[in-house]
Amino acid sequence: MMNPEWWHWAVAGIGLILAELAVPAFVLIWFGLGALLVALALGVVPGLGFTVQLALWLAASLLLTLLWFKLFRPDQMKTRIGRSDANMVGEVGLLSLEVAPFARGEVRFQKPILGSDVWPCIADEAIAAGSRVKVTAVEGSLLKVGKV
Repeated sequence: MMNPEWWHWAVAGIGLILAELAVPAFVLIWFGLGALLVALALGVVPGLGFTVQLALWLAASLLLTLLWFKLFRPDQMKTRIGRSDANMVGEVGLLSLEVAPFARGEVRFQKPILGSDVWPCIADEAIAAGSRVKVTAVEGSLLKVGKV
């Protein structure tokens, strides 16, 4: 069996990186970079066996993929849609459903916040639908609002 040369790995690596343009999952690029690393290794240490080349490519590709998803983008795998955040305090919205001290209401924001423009809310006082309110606190997935 013939051992691939360094340029075979370089062409395969560039091909995988270009394939990432057609499949935007941001995974193929790491396998392409792994192939380019094997091409570089063959340039430095010529004569590596096919099994070593394949193992090096697999190890480099998996390591780059894990580094990307674990170190550089640790929070990208979590969705924040439907969850409130303390950054919402101070936002002003319009009540679409009235709110009372022991009843939930609904507040609508002009622009979506964390993926949603309508949020369930509570208040310490009764506020009529159509009133402008300001977020004063976040309690779990509910927003606590007060009159503006």
